[in-house]
Amino acid sequence: MPAVAIRSTRLVLRLYVAGKAPNSLLAIANANAICAEHFASRHDLEVIDLLRHPGRALEDGIIVTPTLIKLSPLPVQRVVGNRSDTVQVVLALGGG
Repeated sequence: MPAVAIRSTRLVLRLYVAGKAPNSLLAIANANAICAEHFASRHDLEVIDLLRHPGRALEDGIIVTPTLIKLSPLPVQRVVGNRSDTVQVVLALGGG
């Protein structure tokens, strides 16, 4: 029953954006909406603005924004873009 364990595990996400660009704002809004609807109170979402912290892009291997990384539970997953395709994002994050 691994699906039950995944559903009860806390989801840890990191979203990399570039300032207040429209695509960044849309990515933040979409990530928050997806988390609220599909992962309720069992997620942590950290938003990192690479314009304010440019070194993080190099440290974390980010080459394009917006990029959402699921850090936990494993395996690590990356979703690039503004997350408009909700179904694909939820599947990548282990929801369903």
